Amino acid sequence: MLQKQTRSLKPAEVSKAWVVIDADGLVLGRLAALVANRLRGKHKPQFTPHVDCGDHVVVVNAEKVRVTGNKAEQSVFYWHTGYPGGIKGRTVRQRIEGKHPGSVVEKAVERMITRGPLGRQQMKNLHVYAGPEHPHAGQAPAPLDIAAMNRKNKVA
Repeated sequence: MLQKQTRSLKPAEVSKAWVVIDADGLVLGRLAALVANRLRGKHKPQFTPHVDCGDHVVVVNAEKVRVTGNKAEQSVFYWHTGYPGGIKGRTVRQRIEGKHPGSVVEKAVERMITRGPLGRQQMKNLHVYAGPEHPHAGQAPAPLDIAAMNRKNKVA
């Protein structure tokens, strides 16, 4: 009788692909969940939890990402300066319209990746750009159409 064995990848056996995603009109949370799965490698049949087996993901047009409902005004990112009374906050709309609109997508994905050394290594495979241009054309990234996967992924 043939026994089935669970295949566990070694870091040297991992093959990483490059994927480009156009975030124009996509819902932020749904985009972040799909990107986090790609970064972790959970879409691959040889997924190994303790190895960085995910793909490189390039997100373009991050400034055109959407949030549903009233989250643009009501959802606030807080941080503390380290000084007394130094708590600050910005709404999602202020961050998207601000200097670094890609940070909204980066933070959303970062919060869906496991914390620790492996998570930090996987986050280095995420490349977010506010506009339609990116410098990774040499890697020939394959386009991934997230809007076509589910009608709820895109806001009209």
